[in-house]
Amino acid sequence: MSDLHILNAVTGYQEIIQAKSELEQNGTDFSEYKGQVQRIMHSLHPKRIDLIVQAIIEETPTTKTIRLASQHGEALPAFQAGQYINLFVTVAGTYTARPYAIASSPTQADYYDLTIKKADAGFVSHYLVDQLSVGQTLQSSGPMGNFHHNPLFHGDDLVFLAGGSGSVPACSMLLNLLEQNLQQRFHLIYVNSFEDDVIYAEELRALAKQYAHFTLTEYITRPTADYQGQTGRLSAERLSELLGTEPKQKMFYICGPTPFNQSCQQLLAELEVPARRIRVEANGAPKAPNTQSTWTSDIALNQEVTVTVRGKGQFTTTVGEPLLNSLERHGFFVENACRSGECSLCRIKLISGEVFTPDEAHLRRSDRQFGWIYSCVAFPLSNIEVML
Repeated sequence: MSDLHILNAVTGYQEIIQAKSELEQNGTDFSEYKGQVQRIMHSLHPKRIDLIVQAIIEETPTTKTIRLASQHGEALPAFQAGQYINLFVTVAGTYTARPYAIASSPTQADYYDLTIKKADAGFVSHYLVDQLSVGQTLQSSGPMGNFHHNPLFHGDDLVFLAGGSGSVPACSMLLNLLEQNLQQRFHLIYVNSFEDDVIYAEELRALAKQYAHFTLTEYITRPTADYQGQTGRLSAERLSELLGTEPKQKMFYICGPTPFNQSCQQLLAELEVPARRIRVEANGAPKAPNTQSTWTSDIALNQEVTVTVRGKGQFTTTVGEPLLNSLERHGFFVENACRSGECSLCRIKLISGEVFTPDEAHLRRSDRQFGWIYSCVAFPLSNIEVML
């Protein structure tokens, strides 16, 4: 596909070319456009969006979909299927944020659907699922993230490996394909622990019956005695049977708990799928950083350490709590988004002491050289001093 063909497919490209031609013929000092670029950029990439809870839909006993519209009645910023917004909330006196994938289709701009499952020991997800009410107002970031479907470059044979709430970005991708009548094949391989906790179960099964180019394969790992579907975990043999003879030609998306993501990556590597054909959604800081191969300390995760924030105070936390979490709990706000070590918004300066940075953190070489850390995935191994 030529560059010109791609540009012509971009909405608004021809209009821009025509407007440019007219300006060149008539002449202008562009004063009539003063401030427009800033307004347009803010509408597309706002730092904060004022939202209102329009509806709450129960999906499973532990999961709800929160429908969020603009407080001001305007269209919401566009996004790519698979991206997320960062939702800002105050829970039990702590101002914090969590990234949640958008479940709704990018083809409409009236609302964002966030499907939120209560996480074990998670206090934000429990608050949103159990206490949020229709009419409540919230703030979020604009849409962001590199985990998304690209209809121009990801090919025509798509496979999504989802575990638990990992089906949320898959839902957005699927709806986007179907609503735009795109004909890429989409195979969702969906693994859950319990049959009553399958998100979008009836909707997905109905769509699989309706559309020939959408395939749904489900597995339950902890079935009841009466369950009639497929059970167990994914294996290389199972994937090989499901994917056919050419898995190397497909594009893979993986989203679920961190162990699930790592397992799927290993299985695809066994099937010799090239890394460039595998996209993995990050899923927060590791719950057990001491199990990673790069962890060399003999310090226990419950060991207490002191964090000093230069010029602002200090507090005590534990080795096993991500630094960003402990900073927020003690009233120190750090701008953040992904909370997985990818976006770098939570970058802070490490003045002294030692922190552990897990494998999934995307620290740049310059960050390592000059002592910058990503607080969302930094674990203090000693007393440390930081500068916000």
